Amino acid sequence: MSRVLLVDDDAAIRTVVAQALRRAGHIVNTADSLAQLDRAILAEVPDVLITDVVLPDGDGIDHVREILTRHAQLPVIVLSAQNTLTTAVRAADLQAYDYLPKPFDLDVLARAVDGALARGQGTAEDAAAEDATLPLIGRSAAMQDVYRVIARVVSTDLTVLVSGESGTGKELVARAIHDLGIRRAAPFVAINMAAIPRELIEAELFGHERGAFTGAAVRNAGRFEQASGGTLFLDEIGDMPMEAQTRLLRVLQTGEFTTVGGARTIRADVRIVAATNRNLADQVAAGLFREDLFYRLNVVPLSLPPLRERGDDVVILARHFLDAAAAEGLPRRQLATDAAEVLRAHDWPGNVRELENLMRRLAVLTRDEVIGGDAITAIHGTRVSAAPQPSVDFDEAVRALVGRIARERPEALDDGTLYDRVIAEVERPLIETMLARHGQNQLRAARALGINRNTLRKRLDALGLDPRRS
Repeated sequence: MSRVLLVDDDAAIRTVVAQALRRAGHIVNTADSLAQLDRAILAEVPDVLITDVVLPDGDGIDHVREILTRHAQLPVIVLSAQNTLTTAVRAADLQAYDYLPKPFDLDVLARAVDGALARGQGTAEDAAAEDATLPLIGRSAAMQDVYRVIARVVSTDLTVLVSGESGTGKELVARAIHDLGIRRAAPFVAINMAAIPRELIEAELFGHERGAFTGAAVRNAGRFEQASGGTLFLDEIGDMPMEAQTRLLRVLQTGEFTTVGGARTIRADVRIVAATNRNLADQVAAGLFREDLFYRLNVVPLSLPPLRERGDDVVILARHFLDAAAAEGLPRRQLATDAAEVLRAHDWPGNVRELENLMRRLAVLTRDEVIGGDAITAIHGTRVSAAPQPSVDFDEAVRALVGRIARERPEALDDGTLYDRVIAEVERPLIETMLARHGQNQLRAARALGINRNTLRKRLDALGLDPRRS
């Protein structure tokens, strides 16, 4: 039986988590402050420490960092309601075994405890970052997976492939990986494949010698040389022509390249972060993208959620952009309550970029200091004025369903099975739709549905659904 020490100032969380871990066979002690944590460790060092970040008498991560100087092999799991990129990175810098944003799944926590017991952990490192210096903003459940992936890759040189719709902030993610990573002191160089003529892409990437082609009057260093020691961000990699893909693959395989028209071999000392708004797997199947290059780039896949799936992040981001506009000299504006509701109702096809541009327009064009919902509707268009209405009358659909069951299975109207039959008919497309919206990720789909992941698994089994084929 393993000993777990749980530190959280929320009595309800302590009770629920402690009961779940005890049912799993662990001995659980609890503390509600850093002072109690110190007394508990002085009496007995646990096998696993689970701690909240914000505690009544201090910061849990900073305090645990001190504890790890004395107990370097103590596995730590960090819980936090401060679901920001900063918290995820600080937990990773602490070398915590896992970081779980609140609210969390008890089953996920139980597996994290088992994993921490099996693997243990190394020494702590002293690093932290401030929210104000980071480009990513948002505390929605959809962004927590993004933060956790970033936190885990910043201390490595692994290639990252960022995918997401246009305007979701793929370059901001690349910059965050660079600015928080081991190459932060070296250059961050970005190149957009869609913005460069096909015939010039190789020269832009690898540079060219004087006289290599018409107009090449002087030697020019390419982006690989410019980013030496740092990070090279290959934006819109799906638009890269096939011949340039071949050269890029060779560089990734050998770590070396030559300039256009040159003979000297140059070492490629860069970390690669690529991004695309296309489905590269589909492009591979269509013969438009090299399969071997796709696997070279897709070492760590990171999918950015669209703004419409980020809940209240829309309002948080809107206020941030208004503050940023004021800092740049534009009139200071605030959002009224009805304005926040209007923003939440919009589907944001242009994602974060669309929202940022709207906030700048509102700062300039509105006269009142407090922006109301009507002002947003007037400036941005009617699409924002209300949530979209269903295209099908749901009441009529249910009545039609009951009528079909009555025709096909008349006994169901009297044998007590009608309710379950109707609910199952609605539940199947609902679950399939949410799995599809969340890339077949069961944990994110369960969160969106407001159910436990184990409940979702049971419903999948009961309905005979294979999430991989939904």
